[in-house]
Amino acid sequence: MNDTLRRALFRARLSEEDIAARLGVDPKTVRRWVDGRVPYPRHRWALADLLHADERDLWPELAPAQAAVSQPSEVVAVYPHRWSVPREVWHRLFRGARREIGILAYSGLFLAEDAGLAGILAAKASARVDIRIALGDPESPRVAERGAQEDIEDAMAAKIRNALALYHPLREAGHAEIRLHRTVLYNSIYRTDDEMLVNQHAYGIPALNAPVFHLRRTPDSDMFDSYLASFERVWASASPL
Repeated sequence: MNDTLRRALFRARLSEEDIAARLGVDPKTVRRWVDGRVPYPRHRWALADLLHADERDLWPELAPAQAAVSQPSEVVAVYPHRWSVPREVWHRLFRGARREIGILAYSGLFLAEDAGLAGILAAKASARVDIRIALGDPESPRVAERGAQEDIEDAMAAKIRNALALYHPLREAGHAEIRLHRTVLYNSIYRTDDEMLVNQHAYGIPALNAPVFHLRRTPDSDMFDSYLASFERVWASASPL
């Protein structure tokens, strides 16, 4: 029996069925975790993030093996696909913003279509949180190339236009600026203050199916600062909408 995990579920007021629904697994699988079976890494990372806990606290038996691997302290979690990032993680990321929010993507349409996330962004803009959104220029050859790579052709430009239309009320809500970039993106970046989700890009693989790094700034941050510098360079070269 994993008493630590059981107590963490109790503190979070989440049942085994709740966890199963949010992680997309069978409730019997969650029961086996509580009984002592160690989940696969992607499930450990998602569950630890969902419970606001450290993976090593929930499964102390992993500590010796993990100690041998030099994992940067700024890495909170790694998800194999963007779709495997729990919705609560996205909401918590943007809800926690106090100073600024930065979004860099080709379309980021999945965010704009989520009414809950759109509401959070609008509330943050009204609360004078600076929001910067850089999307691909629909007329850019880079956007056309990305559409071809993902085998969706002109749909990529259409997704960007849809996102821009959905973000229009956000621009009127407060401190929000949208720019269009003509850059080749090697990743999409979703950042709030000292935390970010980085969605990797791979040739021919839709961003939805590509890995995501969850990073948090630390005193010795390297990865976080590198991605932040990349965001700033694209933002500086992007054109105001």
